[in-house]
Amino acid sequence: MGPNRAPSDSVAAVQREVASCRRCPRLVAWREEVARTGRASYAGQVYWGRAVPGFGDPRATLVMVGLAPAAHGGNRTGRMFTGDRSGDWLFAALHRAGFASQATSTARDDGLVLMDAYVTAAVHCAPPQNKPTAGEREACAPYLTRELNLLREAVVVVALGQFAWQAVASHYHLRPRPKFGHLREAALPDGRTLLGSFHPSQQNTFTGKLTIEMFDAVFARARALVARGRDPGPGAGPAQDTRS
Repeated sequence: MGPNRAPSDSVAAVQREVASCRRCPRLVAWREEVARTGRASYAGQVYWGRAVPGFGDPRATLVMVGLAPAAHGGNRTGRMFTGDRSGDWLFAALHRAGFASQATSTARDDGLVLMDAYVTAAVHCAPPQNKPTAGEREACAPYLTRELNLLREAVVVVALGQFAWQAVASHYHLRPRPKFGHLREAALPDGRTLLGSFHPSQQNTFTGKLTIEMFDAVFARARALVARGRDPGPGAGPAQDTRS
């Protein structure tokens, strides 16, 4: 079965296909090279070294879309946002908001459970310098399309960074393209809400561009939208910045 959704498709099927994907030669070469050479601080660990599937609750009302796995994070552990500083921020915030069973994510078997939440990425392979190309995003887009179609109960899609925001906007063929911003919202054609957040990268968290309070505000807003279960409707207008 190819990346286009079939009638018998499922979230689990997408996850299996992602894990065996070799669609982008540059990314395959990079992820495997990183897996072979590793990092001194992870000596003795066997890296995943493959495309990293999304994970979480298949009946989630909250879906998060990141950029791509980190070379020594998801590419090492085999789970999105697991084993790196960005994941430390993400899962701590999800735990505080009641979407995760614990505040840490260190390994695929660490007991973490996402509750009413699902996390995926615009690109499923670790890219050189953490910069996938537009073509690589397009090659991976059918997987995101299938996930968004299969996660039928999703109410809110949180884009972690501008790259993910653009990927979701492309999925929905939004015209005009809504402007990305932290806590910026856009009504989606299927009644969902696209909610923007600065990515919890070290570049953003170390510089104070993204603070704990700012990140918590994203998931508080997501929780409020989920609780309302409100369809913004066709008259909701263009994307709005909800920052005070």
